[in-house]
Amino acid sequence: MDDIHAPTVSSGPTSSGYSNGVSKDKLSLMELIREKDRLEAELSALGSVLDSHGVNMNTGLTTFDGFPRADIDVAQIRTTRARIIRLKNDYKGIMGRIEKGLHAHHAAMAEAAQNGSVASTSALEPAAGSSGAGTLEAPFAKVNSVVPGSPAESAGLQAGDSIVKFGTVDWTNHDKLSKVAEAVSQNEGLPIIVKVLRVNISGGRAQEVQMNLTPRKNWGGRGMLGCHLLPV
Repeated sequence: MDDIHAPTVSSGPTSSGYSNGVSKDKLSLMELIREKDRLEAELSALGSVLDSHGVNMNTGLTTFDGFPRADIDVAQIRTTRARIIRLKNDYKGIMGRIEKGLHAHHAAMAEAAQNGSVASTSALEPAAGSSGAGTLEAPFAKVNSVVPGSPAESAGLQAGDSIVKFGTVDWTNHDKLSKVAEAVSQNEGLPIIVKVLRVNISGGRAQEVQMNLTPRKNWGGRGMLGCHLLPV
């Protein structure tokens, strides 16, 4: 019983500011996107580990009298959860850098257009096996309604918003929004990075808005978000 909390599986490499020995601050936009894809793949695999045990990030691991549950591998679940938390922090940082890179690229293209020249798009061309930068901006769902006092409203979600990212879910893998429901169930009590396009009241260009949406039960309404989504 002394080593009941010792990991039974490796938690993987410790998160750091480097990717393949290169500082993440110095990665190109396409390299950042590939790193994003890698993180998404590992997060999905780790989520499957929790699913195999029938638990999520908030499932209790002890009995009512404080002893480790005997029906699950407590050590493996603790290790997996710790890795997921670290990767989610890494993912948030990577998405922030990608967003800055996309803004810089779009600004360069606008400046080139004003100068009458053609801006190079090579930085955004998808590499083999990569989903490409276009996947970051294509909406796959629209917010039909938001319930007052819900987690969705608290996060800043508004009716009419077009969702382009919901955690690791985008238009390439949402599977008729079933992956959104899966992400919600696996992240109860944990913030999910959500990126939307929001049309200005004045009718101008849509604005990119990023927020942290935390699914939770017992907020006073149905579901864990309090919003209704429609596939685009």
